Amino acid sequence: MNQEFLYIILIIALGYLLKRLNVLQVKDGEVIAKIIFKITLPALVLVTFDSVKLETSLILIPVIVILYGIVTTIFGLLFFKNEERELKGSFLMLSSGFNVGLFAFPLVFAIWGMNGLTYFSMFDVGASFIVFGIAYILGSYFSEEGLSLKPIEIVKKLVKSIPLMTYFIASILNFSHIHLPDTVINVASIISEANMPLSLLLMGLYLNFKFEKQTIKPMLKYLTFRYSLGLLFGIVLYLFLPYNQMFRYTVLIGLLLPAAASAITFAVEFKYSTKSISLMATITNITILISIVILYIFANIIL
Repeated sequence: MNQEFLYIILIIALGYLLKRLNVLQVKDGEVIAKIIFKITLPALVLVTFDSVKLETSLILIPVIVILYGIVTTIFGLLFFKNEERELKGSFLMLSSGFNVGLFAFPLVFAIWGMNGLTYFSMFDVGASFIVFGIAYILGSYFSEEGLSLKPIEIVKKLVKSIPLMTYFIASILNFSHIHLPDTVINVASIISEANMPLSLLLMGLYLNFKFEKQTIKPMLKYLTFRYSLGLLFGIVLYLFLPYNQMFRYTVLIGLLLPAAASAITFAVEFKYSTKSISLMATITNITILISIVILYIFANIIL
């Protein structure tokens, strides 16, 4: 396990090094991200769901994630009530979402293989609803222009999410005991193998260790809120949920995953200030590093 984590860290470091050497630029990450979310990740989902049997209890994972997103929003409104409007919106967008497909999948596969991916795929379904629903609404509401979106806009974003739609289709096929042709699965399997290295390179490409001193206090406040709440609910659910260990591991670790990078895209869309967007990007990077440490400790000490 230590060796597998070493390889993961080295690939992330390679992405960061390529950026520092100007071989790749941050703008190149947009293309890589599109390839991941529109091609390699959907391919991985199809292969994963075709090869495993989904238990009925797994349907509860996205329900738990969505409920947690609502709870986080309520607590967040109280915890950040004294912050400036735009900063409050930034923190609430970051608090309610999770980076599952890009960050968790490579590490989860290294620890639990395809079985782990199945559980975390269901977690990602719930996370997608939070990101494109709750986080999007909060970002719009606390923007300078105020709430301007309509329910139909949220539905459009959910429907346009290729990974989310792939989850739905793959789940229906699995529960219906319908298998895709071997040729389709074999091609998807080859494509899916690129998901891990591309995801890790992208993480390295987006890493940024520069931040202004005045942002330290708000960052610490946000990180305290996110990980304290996630750890509290994660431990409680792990101890009391009447399901198998992998189910409970998924919930516990899932609630400690990094903030969803899509919050930054929403901030740009709602015309947040450059200062807020920069702070959100820095926080996203820090949560990635923290979550890597959490998963490393979990894989090498707890398991």
